[in-house]
Formats: sequence, C-alpha cells, structure tokens
Amino acid sequence: MLDRTLIVSVFIVASCGLAYELIAGALSSYLLGDSVLQFSSIIGCYLFAMGVGSHLSKYVKEGEALRRFVEIELLVGLIGGASAMVLFLVFAWLAAPFRTVLYALVFVIGALVGMEIPLVMRVFNQRKAEFAELVSRVLTFDYLGALAVSLLFPLVFAPKLGLSRTGFLFGLMNVGVALWTAFAFRRELPAARGLLIRGGMVTGLLIAGLLFSERLTQWAEKGLFGDEIVYATTTPYQRLVVTRWRDDTRLYINGNLQFSSRDEHRYHEALVHPGLAALPWARTVLVLGGGDGLAVREVLKYRNVESVTLVDLDPAMTGMFSRNSLLAGLNGGSLRNQRVTVINDDAGRWLERHDGVYDFIVADFPDPSSFGLGKLYSVPFYRLLNKHLSENGLAAIQSTSPYYAPRAFWAVDATLREAGFHTWPYHAYVPSFGEWGFTLAARHNDYTPPSSYPVATRFLDAATTRELFRFPPDMPRPKVEPNRLNSQSLVHDFEKDWQEVIR
Repeated sequence: MLDRTLIVSVFIVASCGLAYELIAGALSSYLLGDSVLQFSSIIGCYLFAMGVGSHLSKYVKEGEALRRFVEIELLVGLIGGASAMVLFLVFAWLAAPFRTVLYALVFVIGALVGMEIPLVMRVFNQRKAEFAELVSRVLTFDYLGALAVSLLFPLVFAPKLGLSRTGFLFGLMNVGVALWTAFAFRRELPAARGLLIRGGMVTGLLIAGLLFSERLTQWAEKGLFGDEIVYATTTPYQRLVVTRWRDDTRLYINGNLQFSSRDEHRYHEALVHPGLAALPWARTVLVLGGGDGLAVREVLKYRNVESVTLVDLDPAMTGMFSRNSLLAGLNGGSLRNQRVTVINDDAGRWLERHDGVYDFIVADFPDPSSFGLGKLYSVPFYRLLNKHLSENGLAAIQSTSPYYAPRAFWAVDATLREAGFHTWPYHAYVPSFGEWGFTLAARHNDYTPPSSYPVATRFLDAATTRELFRFPPDMPRPKVEPNRLNSQSLVHDFEKDWQEVIR
C-alpha cells in the first residue's frame, strides 16, 4: 500500500514539475514574445537546475530521504504554485528585473523538482525494492505524468483556468502529495505532525491564491495597462484585455496594444481604402486576421462588395467583437452583417483547404514578434495568398513600422516580391503607434493611388493619400532578405529593430 502511495506520488509530482515549466514558458512568451527563444531558454535552465537538484540530493542523510521529500513537495507547491502570479505582478509593477526573477524562479523550481525522483528512489531502496524494478516503476510513472500534463495543459488548464489559477492548482497537487505521504508514512516520520501542520498552512495560502487569482491578475493588469479593464480573458491562443478611459477604448493582445478607439480609423482607413477604392468592380473580399471587425467595417462601406469572408484564429476574439455592445459599437456591428461570413481557423490551413478567388484581400495579422506569427509573413504563405487573388485584384498587408522597424517593414516588401507580387509600400501616421506601414500587392503592375474616395472617410483624402506613398529621407530602405520559413529572418529583424528603439 505504501509503495503504491509513492508510485502515485511520482505520477503527480512529474505532472506538476512539467506544468511549472510550461507555465513559465507560456507566460514569458505572452509577455516577451519570441516563443521559440523563451521556451528554449526556460527548458534549458530548468533541465540544468534539475541536474543540480539531482546532484544535491546525495547530501541528504540516510534515513532523512522521506522527510526531505515531503518538505521539498511543500516548497515546490508553494513556489511553483505562486510562480505565475509572482511573474505577472513583477512584470506589471517592476518590469526591469522580470527576466532575473523569471530565471531565478525557474532555477529554484527545477532544482527542487530535480531532487524529487532521487529521493523517492532512495525511499524505495530503503524498503528493499529490487533495483531494476525500482527504476522501471519510478521512471514509467514519471514519464506518464509528464505526458498527461503536456496534453492537458494546452487543451484544458491554460484556456479554462488561465496561467495563474493553473499554477495554484498544481501547487495544491504538490502539497496534496506532501500531506498524503506524511500521513501514510506517519509511523516512519517522527516529525509527521509538524509536516502536516506546515502542509495545512501552505494549503491555505494556495487556496487563497486560487480564489483571489482573478482579482490579483486584474490588479497586475491595471498596473500594466493603466486604464480601467472592462474585459479580460485568456484563450487557448492569447490573452485579450480591453481597457477604457473616458472615450478611449483599447484592445491589448498578450500585453501589446492593438488599437485605440481614438485613432484606429487612421489605421483601418489606410489599410483598406487605398486598395479597395481602386477596385470599383470588386465583389468578393477576404480578410485574414482582423477579428475585431474594424477592417471589415471599412470594407462594408463599399456597396459593390457583395460578400466578405473573415478568417480569424480565435473564436473568443470574434465572439467578443460580435456580442459585446461596446466593442460591436466600434465596428458598427460589422461581424453580424449579412454580407459577412466569420470563420475561426488558422489562416494558412484555411487557404490550403479552400480554392476561392477574391478581388481584394486584407492581411491584418499581429506583428511578426514570434515564429508562429512570422510564418504568416513568409514566402510560402504569400505564394499561397497569390493563388487566391484574382488576376486584377489587390492585397493589403499590415507591415509593421517603416520608422521604428525598418528592416522588418522592408522585409515584408521583399518577401511579397519573392512570392511573385508587384508591390506598393506606403505608411500613415497613427498617434497610438507612430508611423505605421502597409504594403499593397498585386499580380499586375498598373496600380495608381486613388485621387478620391467613393465612401466617407475621416482621415484620407487626395492630399493625404499622395503622402502615404512618399517616404522621407529618415525612412530609407535597408538591404534585407525575404522571410523564408527555414530561417524566419523577419522575426529576427523585427526583434533587432525594436531592441534598438528601446535602447
């Protein structure tokens, strides 16, 4: 019975150990971008720390392995369980030492987790278990626990509970193992009562954290965003936060500003109208990304457009901007318009499966701050896009800032040209972002910017349109490479550009 208790404990502690690693990787990716770098560095730090912990376990005296195992479970439960909330609070209120705190926590948790299995094996050995059977049983359940959490974390825990509550939940599981083990082996543990009291105290702290995690998260996000948070949710794909101050509504995705209602008209008019106004015959429009419906709002101003297909990955995003009265008011109810079909799918996979051809295409994706987003700005993706654009149609591409991220901006242009497009890069001043860039792309080479617009606009007219396509001397075109999937140079260019801005 006691051996069975230890085996179940191995399964649980393996699940918890991997969960803390995944939480740290996901949270740092949300907050810092570049998911490959974040996960790679965190996994490396975590595994190194586990090795250190495994080495340190040899200094535990004979006869103390069981007690130390229980104490370590309590520590792992407390530190690992609170890690996501601690990191979130540090990023929101003390942004400067975030990376230091991140890797310090990962190292401490990894070192403690690294001590768990050696101590369990020593307990088994003290109970005269056969060594071959001992190793087989412990490692089997260790790997099974890791498999279970690796599947459940992205499918259940992160989207349903969020990262903070998931951390507290797994912390409680670690403490549960400690309490269960201390009670089951109480006759062999002279300090069992003290361990149970400490376990009860840690349990209380973690339950409080679980119950108040939403309030703590909102408090942290208030420090991060400043304005009142009117809506916040974590989806399987991203963290969505909507803030409001007076008449200014803002959307943040993973902490990055996506629009301000005060000036988003500049961005979306510049994205849509220079292309669509040049196509008075256009009947079909495809919008990729843009789940806020603001680009669709601008498209629907054209009566000649008969159908608009919006493809956005996150159903929470399109649902929020369809049902929430405040947000649906911003897009004029565009996502509920009869001419609009909303599809929640990965843009690349959807394009591969469908063979429709469109007169005008809008690619309104978030900036290429990670390799997952960078693929949507790659040569293969744009070649796929080319197949869905009509012979005389136009595509408008969100292309980052030509002023703050010049290498990234011109890399988008180079990538489109590599994919067989003719291009017309342009830019517009959006106060919330500064100078922002776009690229028109076509299979033909006879585009002329419109001198007037057949629909109502707040920002664009003949004079401002002429200026869109003129680049001043302080926005020169650097030499850049197209963004190919095997190298994702655009992501590196984007990161370098913004690091220089921060400096």
